[in-house]
Amino acid sequence: MISKDLHMHTVRCDGQCTPEEMVQSAIGKGLTTVGISGHSYTFFDESYCMQKADVPRYIAELHYLRAKYFDRIHVLCGVEQDYYSDYPTDDFDYVIGSVHYVKIWDDYVPVDESADILRAAIDHYFDGDAYAMCELYFRTVADVVKKTDCDIIGHFDLIDKFIEKEPLFDVNHPRYVAAWQHAADRLLRYDVPFEINTGSMSRGYRTQPYPSKDMIAYIRERGGRFVLSSDAHKAEDVAYRFEEYEALTEPSP
Repeated sequence: MISKDLHMHTVRCDGQCTPEEMVQSAIGKGLTTVGISGHSYTFFDESYCMQKADVPRYIAELHYLRAKYFDRIHVLCGVEQDYYSDYPTDDFDYVIGSVHYVKIWDDYVPVDESADILRAAIDHYFDGDAYAMCELYFRTVADVVKKTDCDIIGHFDLIDKFIEKEPLFDVNHPRYVAAWQHAADRLLRYDVPFEINTGSMSRGYRTQPYPSKDMIAYIRERGGRFVLSSDAHKAEDVAYRFEEYEALTEPSP
């Protein structure tokens, strides 16, 4: 039985509920450990992340909730550290390392904000070559453990968030497959677990979690480990559909 969910966001960044509401939801769903993982401060885009001045208050609030609910659930104070964030992570209990942008020249281009932004970036920066952008994304992902010193690898294939409704590229194309396999091989060296992230499903973007089924199989066959994450932005989505993917967190036979 799944006992923990360590990836979720609150009103302290881009979520819809308070940390306490998320903790109470986790208790109601029978979890024994819950981790709130606010988006790290990113100097180039403050629209979705925790503000610098708010981080100490965020940490203090999570410590308060840990004490308040100590006899019902274990509360952890985490951070989802973006690859390009330079905010220190020493005061957090754990780190999720994620790539939300690709850096092109001096521009930080979000890969998960909208299909229109992604399409425009492919046209503007890569002359319409979607696979060149995917290759840049996965080269960045390949370095995320080294860069963030993370405990969990976040949504490995975030760049295909919109692919089911907006087919900007073919996930079976040889260049795309080669790019993600190279990144997976690099990350497997660190023995850091990949998350199986159901957040895009709860928000209606995908019908399958990150990583894709093929990626999960590839990583499992090579001894990779997984943890389930909801990436919930509201209380009702904590531990979203975990029961369907619980078996994938078990070691490969």
